[in-house]
Amino acid sequence: MKNRLMMLSLGLVVSAGAFAADVPYAEQLSLQEKGVIKTFEGVKAGVLELHPNAVIHEVELDKTFLRYEYEIDLVDAQNVEWDVDVDAETGEILKNRIDD
Repeated sequence: MKNRLMMLSLGLVVSAGAFAADVPYAEQLSLQEKGVIKTFEGVKAGVLELHPNAVIHEVELDKTFLRYEYEIDLVDAQNVEWDVDVDAETGEILKNRIDD
């Protein structure tokens, strides 16, 4: 029984770190005005530096357990689809991988 509880607790901790929720637009504006997060325009240059001439198809702002993240879907000049995640507070690229 003790092992079951420990495994359940571990599962909850692991899944909590992966949870993300979309941030409503009005809240995004408020966070930007307060300087909590950068605007998408503020992080876009870093993304396009990684993928010159790419076309951005979708941008979402999510709140994860630890931070706000921009999730960006784009297609590069070779027609390869990419998923790029950016820390909305710092502009740091967190993930840059081919969409599978």
